[in-house]
Amino acid sequence: MPKPRSQPAPDLLSVRDDSLRPLAERIRPRTLDEMVGQRRLLAPGSALRRSIEAGHVHSMVLWGPPGCGKTTLALLLAKYADAEFHAISAVLSGLPEVRQVLAEAGHRFAGGRRTVLFVDEVHRFNKAQQDAFLPHIERGTIIFVGATTENPSFELNSALLSRCRVHVMEGVSVDDIVVALEHALQDRERGLGGRGLRIDPALLGQIAQAADGDVRRALTLLEIAAELAEGNATDAGGEITEQTLLQVLADRTRRFDKGGEQFYDQISALHKCIRSSNPDAALYWFARMLDGGCDPVYLARRLTRMAVEDIGLADPRALQMAIEAWDAYDRLGSPEGDLALAQVVIYLASTAKSNAAYAAYGAARRDVAEFGTQSVPMHIRNAPTGLMKRLGYGQGYQYDHDVAGGVALDQTGFPEAMGERIYYEPVDAGLEQRLKEKLDRLRDARSRAIAGKRGVRSPPPSGA
Repeated sequence: MPKPRSQPAPDLLSVRDDSLRPLAERIRPRTLDEMVGQRRLLAPGSALRRSIEAGHVHSMVLWGPPGCGKTTLALLLAKYADAEFHAISAVLSGLPEVRQVLAEAGHRFAGGRRTVLFVDEVHRFNKAQQDAFLPHIERGTIIFVGATTENPSFELNSALLSRCRVHVMEGVSVDDIVVALEHALQDRERGLGGRGLRIDPALLGQIAQAADGDVRRALTLLEIAAELAEGNATDAGGEITEQTLLQVLADRTRRFDKGGEQFYDQISALHKCIRSSNPDAALYWFARMLDGGCDPVYLARRLTRMAVEDIGLADPRALQMAIEAWDAYDRLGSPEGDLALAQVVIYLASTAKSNAAYAAYGAARRDVAEFGTQSVPMHIRNAPTGLMKRLGYGQGYQYDHDVAGGVALDQTGFPEAMGERIYYEPVDAGLEQRLKEKLDRLRDARSRAIAGKRGVRSPPPSGA
């Protein structure tokens, strides 16, 4: 069955009393002054605002969270530039639809009229689909406006990015969302101004807070609350009470993308707060991720990694606790098991830190790559057969337990070509303080013993 042809988007900026459209659509800003938030990007006198108001619009990518005004800004670009507005969704449209829209824009351009082509969720287009826009952007056939919630650096190809300016849009603040809600309540033509609704300003703040930076979400919540308002929100008036909001705001969730930019930003924040010995901030990000729907097993795995990478031998108990908490979660599940993981977050952030083992392993791996396949020194080779013993396997090996002090100091463990190496350098924290004292003594004694055996002056062991 053939896919339906994409149709031009309706003029969402026109003023119509269309009760079938959601409040967020009816109340959409018609000028830059009506937009809330985005002060950094659209402040009076800013480069982008001056460009838009002059009608000099360039191709761009709008990167920001849901409900921050990406679609509205694209519509306003078309209005100020006196251009045709056409919208497609990368979720619903394929390459045939893209080609058709581009052909229509070409005919329009030949007739002397520009087209603002708005591509929602542009990151969902593959490379070939993104490439289809390139020659049309270069020729000026279209003013390309892509909208994405994902980092363009990762999701859009470099050829498209080189032809577009990336503008970062931010989640809208609570205060700005309250302004949008108040406007919707007062606007008699497009909003709820003719319904006589009453609501305490503090409750408007609750709606704005629950919207989590998303203006569209806030307006949707307000519209639902208006329908549930006591008195049925008739012309005689109705009131949105706290009880009304309890119904509307039940089971609300915060923004969280389990595979996107926010996910990696938040796990990065958790890891870095643990590394910085800030248990309070670490616990906050842990709770944020759980609240947003992150798999607790993923968090258990990452916490175990942090115990190895950032605490290490400064406190070996950390790894044990992380594994035990993971096991506890597997046995208990949520929400009981969440507390075991939270306890590990606090402990990891509070205890002594060392990445010495992590750095030592990395240094050893670099030497493996640099020196290639080195032979095992004869004295520490295994000699299970008579032939191997006759060939010198194990010859000269000193059994450390039989040596005074328990360590054969003049016995090297490295291949001849490498010499003695130092990878592990303990820090002065936790258990590693004691390890450092012991290893410093042993390394100094070993260096002198090996040098004395060879009859040369004692050199310091070479680092990795």
